[in-house]
Amino acid sequence: MKYRSVFDIIGPIMIGPSSSHTAGAARIGRVARSLFGKQPKWAKISFYGSFAKTYKGHGTDVAIVGGILDFDTFDERIKSSLKLAEELGLEITFTEEEAVTDHPNTAKVIIGDDDNELELVGISIGGGKIEIIELNGFQLKLSGNHPALLVVHNDRYGAIAGVANVLAKYEINIGHMEVARKEKGKQALMTIEVDQNIEAIILEELSKLPNITKVTKIVE
Repeated sequence: MKYRSVFDIIGPIMIGPSSSHTAGAARIGRVARSLFGKQPKWAKISFYGSFAKTYKGHGTDVAIVGGILDFDTFDERIKSSLKLAEELGLEITFTEEEAVTDHPNTAKVIIGDDDNELELVGISIGGGKIEIIELNGFQLKLSGNHPALLVVHNDRYGAIAGVANVLAKYEINIGHMEVARKEKGKQALMTIEVDQNIEAIILEELSKLPNITKVTKIVE
């Protein structure tokens, strides 16, 4: 069941016209921005399915760029996001993809600057709710509706237990957790959605664990 309350069905406070094509798109863009951790210099956005056919009329392009600029779904600046991005020197490229995806409202966002690059695939499942299904080649399932940790680690015995023990120490309750890896014994990714905010001291302690290479926090 995707919806927990009538408010999930109605959708969040948002700039219109569509919760799936605008609020959802804005959230996908904002998760990408949160994971990247800073203002990117460029963004390559690919739309699939319904997004590809209707993104201009429904404002999906405006919304997803607003998210990349770190605007929330109700932020009036979303309406002017393309102009604001240009003023900030953020180079935007949109592509209408013909490939068939599992979900009609699918977007791939690649953002970067001179030093780093991030690739993310997200779907808008209705009512402003989203799922992030791919990050830098890792398959995952991330709702973007709860505080979350993304932990990149070496695929070694004890890495998952070490992270779980630290979260238990600080009484952080795990709502959802998945582990993805591209190849056995190589790099892996933990996706952990939690019920409480993650303080900086917890991130620092997690980062010092054996076989942990990067820890990133996403706020709700």
